[in-house]
Amino acid sequence: MTELVQEIHKRLTFAIISHPDAGKTTITEKLLLFGGAIHIAGAVKSGKNPRGATSDFMEMERERGISISSSVMGFEYGGRKINLLDTPGHADFSEDTYRTLSAVDSALMVIDSVKGVEERTRKLCVVCRMRATPIATFVNKLDREGKNTIELLDEIEKELAIEVRPLTWPIGQGRSFKGVYDIAASAIHLFRPGQTRAPTDTIAIDGLDDPRLEAEVGESLAARLREEIALVGGIYPPFDKDDYIEGRVTPVFFGSASNNFGVKELLDALVSTAPCPTPKETDERMVEPEEQKLSGFVFKIHANLDPKHRDRVAFFRICSGKFERNKFYYHVRSGKPFRTANPTAFMAQDREIIDEAWPGDIIGLHDTGTFKIGDTLTEGEGISFKGIPSFAPQIFQVIVNADPLKEKQFHKGLNQLAEEGVVQIFSKPHRPNVRVIGVVGRLQLDVLQYRLEHEYGSTVRYEGVDFTIAHWIAADDKKVLEAFVDEHSSKILIDIRNTYIFMSESPWNLGYVKKNNPAIRFYSTSEMVEARA
Repeated sequence: MTELVQEIHKRLTFAIISHPDAGKTTITEKLLLFGGAIHIAGAVKSGKNPRGATSDFMEMERERGISISSSVMGFEYGGRKINLLDTPGHADFSEDTYRTLSAVDSALMVIDSVKGVEERTRKLCVVCRMRATPIATFVNKLDREGKNTIELLDEIEKELAIEVRPLTWPIGQGRSFKGVYDIAASAIHLFRPGQTRAPTDTIAIDGLDDPRLEAEVGESLAARLREEIALVGGIYPPFDKDDYIEGRVTPVFFGSASNNFGVKELLDALVSTAPCPTPKETDERMVEPEEQKLSGFVFKIHANLDPKHRDRVAFFRICSGKFERNKFYYHVRSGKPFRTANPTAFMAQDREIIDEAWPGDIIGLHDTGTFKIGDTLTEGEGISFKGIPSFAPQIFQVIVNADPLKEKQFHKGLNQLAEEGVVQIFSKPHRPNVRVIGVVGRLQLDVLQYRLEHEYGSTVRYEGVDFTIAHWIAADDKKVLEAFVDEHSSKILIDIRNTYIFMSESPWNLGYVKKNNPAIRFYSTSEMVEARA
């Protein structure tokens, strides 16, 4: 086995996805804790505790107790090099999450046992299904009174269109929660409220008739567990790893992340079952990780990751070959060579310079304005990776510089934050100085305003527009497209790729325009336009 293949088989690159408040960031911290990457977990909603969550490096994230920007954390556990990506849970930052999902090989879905499947989880699962991304599921907050377990699993299958395979099973719930039963190992993991980092108490039992079961959880819960496991055996087929890898089924685990319970067992299962780096699709061909020549793509850009240095970092996913420090690579979009003397590995906001990296790794490339989201580096081949589109915003505002003396800071900050993907910037065909901001949710506007002020010293205000629906437009005949743009100039915007976007006031208006312009194609993502170009 070559060194490249050995390194590929070691890698495990996955993202954590969930609805807000399901416990995603807490799970992230506890995975790092049990993986030995950190020694003290931060409080996610730290109104009293000044220690912020490890993955939430922005001041605004610490203030609001939410994840605004995807974080990358690397550590080693169980013989594997793990690259863990914590994604924004808030729906207003959907695009960052969608792009992050293009850079991973599997996902861990966190579901609140009290609330069940929620809207944000549904949307994220749709994105995972589009790419056949394997999903493991952690049902959290079993120490609270929640939904019936069988009913919750039925809800997951119905709402998320994926079959479940429970690998552990809760013993009681809420105040009566005693732990979980490991179905394959025939062992019980006992729950101790408020337990520390100490390993979970595990007792191997000789089947469910072992008298030690009653001794540990009581007769009532033991009898209930036997009934439920018998029911589980009749409802769900045995877990098949291939079905999981192909995205058809999701293994399900139960626990309480805030109490450190069930997380180590989850981590052990991910290490043994989650896939190593998978092939990635480009517009030209499929790229296999075992290929000798390097290829990879930028899925995220973040300026001022370290406020002390005012730096700008491109997050680069390696798809094939070996990345080497100080080696020249081909920047496909610009057609120019690229070399970096200080590629870095991530541990949330902490970074260290590395000499090499392998498929599956996420590394940081110091960026002076060279990169845009979706850019590709290779050893000479001109390929472009799929799955990193811009999505149509739902809220639009004209952004105005409130301080004419800070015009330079305003434009620099706005352009850099747009390249990060914080917002989308549009201009008008005949009024290029008017900047229109497009976002998915209003919280993005707050983030933009906050970062412009605190990172660039620029204060701004917003002015409303009348449009709420946006579609990228294209046509086979360039003259037909230009005629449409001229006719509807008041409703046309231009994105950073110089692609036209048609703005609508309502679905009825959009339908009317479509009906009267059959030669014009309307798309909800930029990638669809580029694919037809």
